[in-house]
Order: sequence, then C-alpha cells, then structure tokens
Amino acid sequence: MSLSSALPWLVLVGYCALIWRLTPRRVTPSQFFDGKAEDGSPPGLWLLVASAAVTWVFAKSISNAASLAGVFGVIGGVGYAFYYLSFLVAGVAIYFIRTRGGHSSLSGFLVSKYGVFCARLFLIAISIRLFNEVWSNTKVAALFFGNEGTLSYWLAAAIVTGFTVYYSWRGGLRSSLLTDGAQMLLAAVLLVVVMVVIWPDLSARGIPNVPRATHLAGWTFAGLALVQVLSYPFHDPVMTDRAFLTSPRVMLRAFILAGLIAGGFVLVYSGVGLYALSVGAEGNPSVVVPILLGLPMMLVFNGLMLTSAGSTLDSTFSSTSKLVARDWDDVPATVDPGPRRMRLGRYIIVAIAVLGNLPLLSIYLGDRAGPAVIAATTISGTMVMGLAPIFLLSWIPTARRLSFHFAFWPGLLFGVLLTLESALGIAIFPAWVDLGTGVYADDFGVNVFGLALVTTGFVFGAVVSAFVSGPAVRRTRQIAPAE
Repeated sequence: MSLSSALPWLVLVGYCALIWRLTPRRVTPSQFFDGKAEDGSPPGLWLLVASAAVTWVFAKSISNAASLAGVFGVIGGVGYAFYYLSFLVAGVAIYFIRTRGGHSSLSGFLVSKYGVFCARLFLIAISIRLFNEVWSNTKVAALFFGNEGTLSYWLAAAIVTGFTVYYSWRGGLRSSLLTDGAQMLLAAVLLVVVMVVIWPDLSARGIPNVPRATHLAGWTFAGLALVQVLSYPFHDPVMTDRAFLTSPRVMLRAFILAGLIAGGFVLVYSGVGLYALSVGAEGNPSVVVPILLGLPMMLVFNGLMLTSAGSTLDSTFSSTSKLVARDWDDVPATVDPGPRRMRLGRYIIVAIAVLGNLPLLSIYLGDRAGPAVIAATTISGTMVMGLAPIFLLSWIPTARRLSFHFAFWPGLLFGVLLTLESALGIAIFPAWVDLGTGVYADDFGVNVFGLALVTTGFVFGAVVSAFVSGPAVRRTRQIAPAE
C-alpha cells in the first residue's frame, strides 16, 4: 500500500481515537434517551447549539451544497442554505407546543391533538427520513477511500458504520451530544483550512458565471427549498429530539444560533463547488477538488467528511432508538424508561445501521451510479409536505383526525409519485404542474400545488369536524402551537 493510499486510513484511525475518548463508558436509561449529564442536568446552551448545528452539517448536506454550486453557481449554495431556515420554523413551532401545551415530545403532542393512530403514522413517516440518513452519509464518507463498489469503499463504509454503532450502543444520545461538540469544532477548523487554500485562487479567477437558463434553474431549486422548509424540519427527529432537552427558552435561542451557524457553514462550503466550476472540473466537487489540490488537502476533506458523517450517523442511531423504544408507546420524558427499553433501543441501533445501508447495494442491481444523495432530501421532503399544516395550523380548535388525514395522505402520495418518476424515468405529473425551469421545475410545482392542496384539506377537515361534532366540540379549546 502506497503512502497516499495509507494516509486516509490513518486519518480514520485518528478520528476514531478522538471520538472514543469523548464517549461515556456507562450511562443510565435517562442519559441514553434524553442526553442528560450524570447529575441529571440537561445540556447547556452551547452544547445544544453545537450538537444541533453539526447534526445538520452532515456529509450529505455539504456535498449537496458543493454539487449544487458547481452546477448552478452561487444560487445553488444559497438555495441549499435556505433549508436551514428549518431551525427557525421548528424552533418557534415547538416553543409554543411546549409552553402552551406542556408536551414533552412531538409524538406526545400528536397523540393529544390527533390520536394514537395519527401519531404512529407520523413516526412511520419520519423513520423513512432516518433510513435515508444512514446510507446517504455513509456513501459520501466512503467515497474518499475508493470508488463506489471497490473493496476499500466497502471497508470504509463498514468501519465508519461499525464504529459509530459501537459508541452509540454504549451511550445513546449522551454519546451523541458529547461527541457533537468536538465534531463541530473540528469541522469548523477543517472548513477554515479548505477556504484558506481555495479562496485566493477562486478570488483571482472571479466568481464563475453560469448561463441565464442555468441561473434561473438554480432559483427554481431555491424556491423548492423555501416551500419545503415549512414541513421539512418536522420529519427530522435528529433535529426535533433536541428541541425537548432543555427549557423552551434555551431551546429557541439554541435553534436560532444553530441555524445561523449550520446554514453559514454549508453556504461557505459551497465555495468548493464554485471552485470546481471555475476550473472546469467535472464530477462531485467534494471528491474532485481535493484531488486537484493534492494529498494534504485530500486528507483535510477526508477528515471533514468523516466528522460530518459521524455526527449525523450517531444522532440518527439515537433518534431511531428513541422512536421505537419510547415514542412508539408514547412514554413521557418524565417517566424513567428503565433498562429494558434501553436494551431494546440498543438492538434498534444495530438494526437501522444494517437496514439503512442496504440501498448502497443497488450498484449491483443495474444502477451503477448507486442511489442519488440529493434524492434523500428532495423526495423525502415532498412526502411529508402535509406536516406543514398539521403542526403550523394545529391551533385550529376543531382540527382533529380528519384534518390530519386530509393533509398527510395527499403529501405522501405526491412524494411516492415523484419517486416513481425518478425511478422509472417517466412523466407522471402533467407539464402544466411545472414551475420555473430546469430539472427541479417538476419538484417545485408539485410542492407548491401540493402544499396548497394539503393545507386546504386540513382546513376543510377542521370545518367538517366542527359541524359533525356539534357545538360542544366547537367550544373546546385546544392548546397548540400558534395560539
């Protein structure tokens, strides 16, 4: 093995050694699920800020930001950064859910407002998000060790996944929080190194321009992000689980700061895509740019991707564990989950790690390019468009189960149809649905019209419930987010 091929593995060993030192050796069930300290206190403001921010600076996200900037220019990175408004949307909504409803989890809120069946439909929907987070981040990290399908690629994917499973098994959410702080700091340092190296050359060449049609297509993607941000944060338990760890006021401050930090991070990193565009490099900018810059920068990029992938994977594992072991049965945060549920949570971590990486095997089923990483964002975001009115309009007193179903199912249907369009290469939605130009015009149109439809359905359900249930129910006051 040559020095150039051996050094990335040394970076991986160093990363594992650092994270290992930060993980707790033994935790209680409340630490495992709620991230509490040994004395039972919740995480502080800046630990929550760092944790929330770095879990959204995932390997998939920074790779997407660079790729979009490499195609659409500056607006590509800006458009992807729009997704980080999710912190503001989720922070404000959950602040009112907690302060005016007294709820300790989103699933508990849904049980109270819409019933157990609707809450479980929601949990199934967000499990799709968690599933996507596993393979998409594993793939981006593994590509720095070899081309897709090679032995080194699979070995890296196995090591990154296996190591993250091991320390997540031991500490759950507490391990995730403690490692997130170091991962955020390390990622920030590595980003500074990247920008110091590429910015002088990029500045000398000038920010690359793209054809007008491409620029407008970039704005179409940006529009898609702005629409999806109304529902997108609610289907990400990696984010929303952290919204219930501290007091509502501390949480809201932390989410605003985390959104600014994480959004700024991906926006700055999109400069890698601009650099690739300026030099005419083809392919994934996160892979081709470090190759152009030489071995030292390849190692820096490698460390950055390992850090971002690891921080998201451990959060995904802990969130999946909590979803199955606690949220499915609506166990309140005030109830000690006990060792039996912690044991179940640990088994779930292993299960999602295995199942979540199965899409990587699609390269052996005829799809030589493997699953598209950006699809994990845009398609899953479409499937859950119905969550926007379900949470943001939940202050309507008569909105009950009927409103939930009238919003939830059409959004899910649109997401499935978009998935079929992508998989089969056929047009399912008519051309008049398209809004804007370029490859995201179909997605943008479906999301705009779909959001209007699910919102109308939600309100219609509330009206029907009011008349069917009678005056007694219409007078019932439901404490909910926007009251």
